[in-house]
Amino acid sequence: MSAGSDDPVRAFLAMLSAERGASANTLAAYGRDLKGATAVIGDLAGADRAALQKLGQAWGDLAPASLARKASALRQFYAFLQDEGLREDDPSGALPRPRARRPLPRLLSHAEITALFELAEADAAHGDPVAARMLALLELLYGSGLRATELVSLPLAAVPRDAPFVTITGKGGQQRLVPVGTRAGKALTHWLDLRVAGGRYVFPSPRGGHLTRVRLFQLLRDLAARAGLDPEKVSPHVLRHAFATHLLEGGADLRVLQTLLGHADIATTQIYTHVDASRLVTLVNQRHPLGVTQGQVRIGG
Repeated sequence: MSAGSDDPVRAFLAMLSAERGASANTLAAYGRDLKGATAVIGDLAGADRAALQKLGQAWGDLAPASLARKASALRQFYAFLQDEGLREDDPSGALPRPRARRPLPRLLSHAEITALFELAEADAAHGDPVAARMLALLELLYGSGLRATELVSLPLAAVPRDAPFVTITGKGGQQRLVPVGTRAGKALTHWLDLRVAGGRYVFPSPRGGHLTRVRLFQLLRDLAARAGLDPEKVSPHVLRHAFATHLLEGGADLRVLQTLLGHADIATTQIYTHVDASRLVTLVNQRHPLGVTQGQVRIGG
């Protein structure tokens, strides 16, 4: 632990920020989880296995995914204490180990995506800056697969006027170049032409800073309701998932998609895929040598 730091939790969060490049959202989530555990058992740094078993009981009603996240935060905390020489043992073995299966996000069909865009384009055609902003937001969510935080905090400096891409700073401070298609480029240029000068963000807030994630959710759900869709079905994450799924359906390579989405692990990208089994069988039959060689038995038929 660094000199002058007598709070193990604070030191742990500082390490996550400095050494692992954890985002502000990640640090806030870990901080809440550790604070909540402290409220149940007291001093975390000195807790024994019996104390951690109490956490399992206190968290008994949580969803498996929430329980897994809280337990993961504590396991990393105790590993940190061992690395820093603050504990010789690791009591985290007493924590529950739920098998949390990450559910696939809700999926929008091509028809539903078309309905959203038709309404957004009709609104923007009247020259209203608010409508032009909505269309640019929608284009970058579905056309480039940006995360909500990446989109609302996009700085003007990341959008070159003479290149069809934007520079995104994603989770862990990792940067990537994300292509901007012709449609999205036109919508973005139109919005920038109407945007009030000043500020450093592409989507500024009237009160300074940038558009909030909460406001982005509200804008999308309002658009969905006016387009005749269930507002609860539409969110920035759902549009990002639609971006990934529809690209895969069009034949995009999974590794390319991993780069576009900014995933450190290909396994995360695989979770986003929602391609039906019949299409995969067709792909094997069309592309695999055993599927296309005359006289060979075809898979699935």
